Amino acid sequence: MKSCKAPDPNPKTPAYKLPAGACDAHCHVFGPADRFPYAPDRSYTPPDAPVEDLRRVHAAIGVERAVIVQASCHGTDNAAMIDAIERSEGAYRGVAIVDGGITDAGLEELDRGGVRGVRFNFVKHLGGTPDLEVFDRVLDRIRPLGWHVVLHLDAGDILEHAERISRIRVPFVIDHMGRVQARNGLEQEPFGRLLELMRNELAWVKICGPERVSTEGSPFHDAVPFARRLAEIAPDRTLWGTDFPHPNIAGDMPNDGDLVDLLALAVEDEAVRRKILIDNPNRLYWAR
Repeated sequence: MKSCKAPDPNPKTPAYKLPAGACDAHCHVFGPADRFPYAPDRSYTPPDAPVEDLRRVHAAIGVERAVIVQASCHGTDNAAMIDAIERSEGAYRGVAIVDGGITDAGLEELDRGGVRGVRFNFVKHLGGTPDLEVFDRVLDRIRPLGWHVVLHLDAGDILEHAERISRIRVPFVIDHMGRVQARNGLEQEPFGRLLELMRNELAWVKICGPERVSTEGSPFHDAVPFARRLAEIAPDRTLWGTDFPHPNIAGDMPNDGDLVDLLALAVEDEAVRRKILIDNPNRLYWAR
């Protein structure tokens, strides 16, 4: 079982000042393990990154709201995420990981706790394709709640699972720009398929994780054209996040202040920035 590097402990003050109410729509809380143990079958062990660390980073970079996304290292035990939401006084929402055994009562309890979606991992280093019968069954059951599904995919999975994705009847969010690889250029087939997918009114995308897209390393400028193109094609269904504390980063660890400035570089129109940072998260996470 591999260990993860710790995040940069000194977030910079971004040159771009985030607007009031800006939302980090993709971040995590990890542990502390003595209170919220990691899943025994996890594929990696992160350093503890409790909600206090998340608050400190957000204060430094100007984020006021957040969506905490359950990560695979905590499995289907969403307790750390729910605790963080409860302590946020309405500033946080969540995306859970559940299995096929979750009851309607369990889903309703998560809903009351501020959860607005479920996440499924398809990436190979986190276990690969999930049980697709469970996937279909869970999506049917979250539909009455008005939830969405977050798809954590490798670029090739967009092609492999295109037919199943086309059958999804709830809003779905593609994590990390589909984890396309910048080295393959804007014309690569997986990115073209992602752009086509964004014409589906149910499809959303997160222009986060430039360190996962970049092949040049810090400051990850080769990821910017991909974020720019996605924001251009679907400005009303684009989200942004830091991915703090950046689990499973093999290369350069990003600084969260720099990630704010990368967003400003990719999206130059302030009205579109406000959609991505405020209006779009409001619709998906705070509509009720």
